[in-house]
Amino acid sequence: MPGKKPNFKNVWDHSKQHAGKLSRPELKTRIKIGRYNRLVVQAGSDFGMYLGTEDDRVLLPNKYVPKGLSIGDSLDVFVYTDSEDRLVATTLKPAGVVGDFVFLIAKDVAPFGTFMDWGLEKDLLVPKNEHQTRMEPGKKYLVKICQDNRTHRVYGTTQISANCDKNTRDLKVGQQVDLMVHSITTIGIMAVVDNRYYGMMYLNETYQKLSIGDTCKGYIMRIREDGKIDLSMKKPGYSSVPKSAEVILYRLNQSGGFIPCHDKSSPEAIRKRFSMSKKEFKRAVGTLYKKRMIELKDNGIGLLK
Repeated sequence: MPGKKPNFKNVWDHSKQHAGKLSRPELKTRIKIGRYNRLVVQAGSDFGMYLGTEDDRVLLPNKYVPKGLSIGDSLDVFVYTDSEDRLVATTLKPAGVVGDFVFLIAKDVAPFGTFMDWGLEKDLLVPKNEHQTRMEPGKKYLVKICQDNRTHRVYGTTQISANCDKNTRDLKVGQQVDLMVHSITTIGIMAVVDNRYYGMMYLNETYQKLSIGDTCKGYIMRIREDGKIDLSMKKPGYSSVPKSAEVILYRLNQSGGFIPCHDKSSPEAIRKRFSMSKKEFKRAVGTLYKKRMIELKDNGIGLLK
């Protein structure tokens, strides 16, 4: 329950907790653990309702049983395992499912790992050997929700880049993607791409202020041979020029028809005023000039009246 400290006596055998090397026997079930399942009510008991089939079922405790639920009804539930690796279903909605990257708050830190609040009674454990950095209670961290292939136990990791998909063959240069900011360095912004890959956006390709945890749209600029992805907030090539030209026209109208920026202006000055690179600015200005919508002056650009 929220605020309740975890029962450290019922956690894993932490000397053998590495994913794929857990000490407990394999749990065999066709129910998807760490995910949502639509299951049929199979039977009732003093403790709740059993969902699934007679041979493969999970208990939905009484406190989660909706009023009026009857045998034969179907219900969407999230399934995970309790402290003793028994299947349990809940109608509570966690912050994410297996495979998701989510920002979670650390609740308690123990010698064997950190317990994260993900919205369920049983906290999500990030084992010590899955820590990227030292974790502290009350702080928020980006966590990938993972599952051990043998025991099906759900756990978390903050080793984000190491747990992203390195197979980028389905990605294409110029493709629009969803980004989640993981960290910010002196070189650029590190982000999870489409809840699956990992990439970096150089600071000179960033045209708005971003903070850790922010989400935004971006584009694939380059896919390197080692699988690393370079990102941008603008679509590569000339396809972004029409939109950039609209931005310049809007800024000119806001500024009374003249802005002291030109092809000799610094990239920083152009980025600050137009939120675009100098290369993009020159392309857009060239487009507007050819359409006779602006005039080029020694000290800037102006609207043609």
